[in-house]
Amino acid sequence: MGTAEPRKLNTIDLRVPTTAARAGVVACHHCGLLSRFRVGPRLLCPRCGGALHLRKPNSEARTWALVIAAILFYIPANVYPVTHTTYLGSTQSDTILSGVYYFITTGSWYIALIIFVASIVVPALKIVALVFLLVSVRRHSTWRPEERTRLYHITEVIGRWSMVDVYVVTVMVALLRLGALANIDAGVGIVFFGAVVVTTMFAANSFDPRLIWDAMEISA
Repeated sequence: MGTAEPRKLNTIDLRVPTTAARAGVVACHHCGLLSRFRVGPRLLCPRCGGALHLRKPNSEARTWALVIAAILFYIPANVYPVTHTTYLGSTQSDTILSGVYYFITTGSWYIALIIFVASIVVPALKIVALVFLLVSVRRHSTWRPEERTRLYHITEVIGRWSMVDVYVVTVMVALLRLGALANIDAGVGIVFFGAVVVTTMFAANSFDPRLIWDAMEISA
């Protein structure tokens, strides 16, 4: 009997930065299970049944669309009033910045700082971070992929804390109902602000951080 020839295994050069896509495996977006990728009919995760993709479909295009929408919402969110306060027949409208100024002048600087960071700084930084990541992916940048991946995960986690301003206004509107003596109503600005928070959260979720590492293979 002849000696069987040894099977040739697919080898990967470890000196070249390797992604799961290059190795022929794919991670489930839902449960994280690593599965072998094959070309053909729709591939489903054997553990949770979710659809498997080497990369999120149209990730860049969808993220760009959501980021641009967030930028458009961000301007009226800071220009239009978020609350209309009525006290003894006199009505005062406040934007996010005027509310921050009010808390500063009344000595509640810590509340002003929380609102300023959560409602002004965080949404702006999140938009800037997503634009930076999208541009770096489009330019096939190989600059510090670990740090850019870490930046993405930080952006994804902290974005939801911007909703603190929406929660504050909601609680104030629900509690401060004293008839003709005092009353508070939500302004149109809070709608735009909520839209900023939601669109940036969706934008972060639609971005595929694995795109950051694809450029490492191209340059190798």
